[in-house]
Amino acid sequence: MMLRRWFTTLACVIWGLPIAAAAPETSPRPQSRPNPDAAAAATELLAVARMRPHLRPASEQTIIAASRPEGLAFLSPDTSARPWPRPPSIESQAMAKRKLRRKGAVCGDLKIQGENVGYVPGRIKACGIKDAVRVNTVAGVRLNPPALMNCRTATALRQWTELGLKPAFRQRGPVVEVKVAAHYACRTRNNKRGARISEHGKGNAIDLSAFTMMDGEVITVLKGWGQGTTRKPLRKAYKRACGVFGTTLGPGSDGYHRDHFHFDTASYRSGPYCR
Repeated sequence: MMLRRWFTTLACVIWGLPIAAAAPETSPRPQSRPNPDAAAAATELLAVARMRPHLRPASEQTIIAASRPEGLAFLSPDTSARPWPRPPSIESQAMAKRKLRRKGAVCGDLKIQGENVGYVPGRIKACGIKDAVRVNTVAGVRLNPPALMNCRTATALRQWTELGLKPAFRQRGPVVEVKVAAHYACRTRNNKRGARISEHGKGNAIDLSAFTMMDGEVITVLKGWGQGTTRKPLRKAYKRACGVFGTTLGPGSDGYHRDHFHFDTASYRSGPYCR
């Protein structure tokens, strides 16, 4: 090793080259360079911290609410404005009324009030009702007299009362009662001998001849259909029955229905029969 170093020094002297310093026994550790990304991140965090908004001062409403007496603490902003529970007396009255309505409900509908009658036999073949109900009111409107029918007809009558009858007489009513001209009756169509059994004989039909308003006014189909201010609401109510019922007959359809509306829930392949 010494001999090699001597020859190296001699060669540098002869050729005029600089003599290399002896290598250190240990190499110095490299110094870490500054990280520009870390510096930028720190600067950004500092900027975000300075951008945080200051708390807003209390509003005038909050100050006024906080200064109210303790007896009105429920109006303070610290408590949510949840409504007070109803008194037990009012709640019990509401439940009792609902129970009474449910007790008088038929066809599984609280808006159809009456009584279950059950099987009604017919005196001739094809007449009768399997599960009959006697309906007193539909959607809050009384039937005078109560009508015997099946649940399908009762449900259709309730739908028409809500969607057809009440809206038609909204400006004149409200309607509180309808006059029932006919309901269940074991007979043939139009009482003709040898004719088919009427839908009345199956519990599928009801005839209505007049409507009573809350102020006592009575509007009849016979007098109100052709003229006066009752013409438009009567025709509107009758028109809206088509589709709710399978058959609708009224003034102008034939001579048998000039003084009443006939509605029934018979089904036809061609669709509702409305005249």
